[in-house]
Amino acid sequence: MPPRPYVLLSCAISADGYLDDASPSRLVLSGPADLDRVDEVRAGCDAILVGAGTVRADDPRLQVRDPRRRARRAARGLPPNPARVTLTATGDLDPAARLFAPGAPRLVYCATPAIPMARSRLGDRAALIDAGDPLSLDFLLSDLSERSVVRLLVEGGEHLLAQFLARDLADELDLAVAPFFVADPAAPRLNIPPNPSGPGNPMTLAEAQRLEGVVLLRYLLGPGGPDHRFLAWAVELSRLCPPSDSAFSVGAVIVGEDGEVLATGYSREQEEHDHAEEVALRKLGFHDPRLRQATIYSSLVPCGARASRPVTCVQHIVAAGIPRVVFAWHEPPVFTSADGASQLRAAGLTVLGLPDLAPRARAVNAHLLPA
Repeated sequence: MPPRPYVLLSCAISADGYLDDASPSRLVLSGPADLDRVDEVRAGCDAILVGAGTVRADDPRLQVRDPRRRARRAARGLPPNPARVTLTATGDLDPAARLFAPGAPRLVYCATPAIPMARSRLGDRAALIDAGDPLSLDFLLSDLSERSVVRLLVEGGEHLLAQFLARDLADELDLAVAPFFVADPAAPRLNIPPNPSGPGNPMTLAEAQRLEGVVLLRYLLGPGGPDHRFLAWAVELSRLCPPSDSAFSVGAVIVGEDGEVLATGYSREQEEHDHAEEVALRKLGFHDPRLRQATIYSSLVPCGARASRPVTCVQHIVAAGIPRVVFAWHEPPVFTSADGASQLRAAGLTVLGLPDLAPRARAVNAHLLPA
């Protein structure tokens, strides 16, 4: 069975943690720059999930707005927009809601007793899936995985976001913080039920970025601590690679000794023959002194041989003085037979493989592998 989708939670809050105010109209918490960022995130996902309450209250479009991003999806063999997904305990959904408009697959996960109501209201506007009674997020993720959804964006509402966090089913949280307070106890906020993640297992901060007046905080979640989380992020970066029938798609993240993300890269990001590791090193500078205490995370073990350029990624990493490499997937002998991990260890580096992430990295490159 395929691994469950990578789950990315996206939400905007006020400086005091509210998702909205208590007025009838929707409070705008994001600015144009953050909305454009969200559009880019949508373009990189296979499906967008919102709760039925969000469909009723906000009637979101859940589409990629920028035509250039839709064109890039089409160039990768994807539909212009991700699938639109909701789940409902009652089946009470308006068939005129924009979620059910043409232009993308529509999936509705229903609690078992709600199936007749949903079928009578929606007809053939969406695929109806029985998700148990009560609704099961585990079943939803398993079914989406069977439908080839490898990257799921969850945009709300507050109860659905809280359930993913409480169940430790999220891999990433993109939190946009608006520069004002709501200060209204009647307004909705993230009320997370008790869960295993707390002060003893903090999230990993991967990015803090100013977007006009809004601050974006990108947190990595999930088991295994920072090594597992940064490597899972590197695997996700590999999905951004321009398609190729003659080279692997790889993602890389360089992290400093203090946990700061120094640079990221993915194959063919800047030039046709780029490898992910050299892109990240080029962005940072091959001789940055912080590299001597850094870790590089790569979805594929760095190359120990290559035909496209004279310097391998192993040579780049050794020359930069990086002492530690963490990877997900051993390079299969499709293009070369060199063992980059052995070369790195022979050069005195600490090399750690996390094989539980190998199926994700392999899946990105499945078209290059023997059937």
